[in-house]
Amino acid sequence: MQNKLSVETNKKAQRYYLIDALRGFSVFNMVIFHLLYDIFQMYGVNTGWYFNPLTAAWERFICVSFIIISGISFNFSHRPYRRGIMLNIFGFIVTIVTAAAVPNEAIWFGILNFLGCAMLILQPLKVYFEKTTPILGMFISMLCFALTYGVPKRFIGIFNLKLFELPDSLYSFKALAFLGFPSPDFRSTDFFPLIPWIFLFFFGYFLWRFIKSVKADKFFVFKIPVLDIVGRYSLWIYLAHQPVILAVLMIVFGLG
Repeated sequence: MQNKLSVETNKKAQRYYLIDALRGFSVFNMVIFHLLYDIFQMYGVNTGWYFNPLTAAWERFICVSFIIISGISFNFSHRPYRRGIMLNIFGFIVTIVTAAAVPNEAIWFGILNFLGCAMLILQPLKVYFEKTTPILGMFISMLCFALTYGVPKRFIGIFNLKLFELPDSLYSFKALAFLGFPSPDFRSTDFFPLIPWIFLFFFGYFLWRFIKSVKADKFFVFKIPVLDIVGRYSLWIYLAHQPVILAVLMIVFGLG
């Protein structure tokens, strides 16, 4: 009996360090991207950098990977409602600070608010999602993501391939921006509306269930030094990295 309890305890304590490392890699890319953005765009060193196709692809890779990993990690969340509320509070703080400090670079419904709302939405849906096979769930989630990818740009399509436009009335109210219907005067430097990104979050959730179903989770127990630690503290790094970067750049460019 004692041995059985010991085994169960070890199973509960098992951590999939590779997921931390993958999140850490995504966070590392995010920090470097924002450093270059601040240098090139805010300080005008190379204002054409942001519009380079490779830059756009890099930015999209960071967004997609981080949201999928967050969806995967939802499978291990013990208090999703509490964490969802906490992420939204931090998101609102980021909005207040950026709107007050740099109004032109203000963040409205950024990644923290999105992830917080995604967790609050997925938790009550879990009971239904668990009845869906992982492959089907992945397929439907990715299909919905592809079809609604253009919703913030006012169309339904297959990713950037436009099939038909959506009515202007959906985009008449700034308050609907968080759903995926930003009004013409809406501006945000970090914007992740629920549509289409919630479906990518769902995809991540089902992806881990698929990995477990084929018993591939055994490959995720390996550590990648440094990156796994970065991944475990991703929230605090996200909150701290921009103020630190801006402070350093103010010193560097000020002295220059």
